[in-house]
Amino acid sequence: MKILWELFITFFKIGAFTFGGGYAMLPLIQQEVCDNKHWIKEEEIVDVIALSQSVPGAIAVNASTFIGYKISGIKGALVATLGTVLPSFLIILSLAGLLLKFAGNEIVEKAFSGIRAMVMALILAAVFKMGKSSIKDYRTLTIAVISFVFLLLFDLHPIVAIIFGGLAGVIIYNKFILLKDKEGCN
Repeated sequence: MKILWELFITFFKIGAFTFGGGYAMLPLIQQEVCDNKHWIKEEEIVDVIALSQSVPGAIAVNASTFIGYKISGIKGALVATLGTVLPSFLIILSLAGLLLKFAGNEIVEKAFSGIRAMVMALILAAVFKMGKSSIKDYRTLTIAVISFVFLLLFDLHPIVAIIFGGLAGVIIYNKFILLKDKEGCN
């Protein structure tokens, strides 16, 4: 029961103090579950994020669900998911009227401009941290760069990019293993 409460509180804090949606939550999720709680390894968080992005739904909610499940099964998944979404639900419910009332306010608009810039910094920090644990060699760097170019220039759908990345990894690493085996036979 203690771990369920800890999961709920951890993801409630993440949900309550993150502006900017799922991608902005990723650095906090990584810091809490990898660095602070040591529930999962840093290499695993990249897999969780990749899987979370591969299935329908918000990436942060999916990530919290997968992490909760890994830590404490179905109950952990439910508790972590509830902890992630409950703060947003409560905040939106309580602030919806105020936001509509002050939507044209110059100070509020300037505050949100600053918040959006900060959210971009959070997302870039997450990209940098994930890149350090994902880009292991020139092969993974090549896959990442090609995928990035196709996503930006050709508006490639993320699911297609994920499939491309998986296929490219299988082809490139299998070819490398086969070449290595042939060299060993000589």
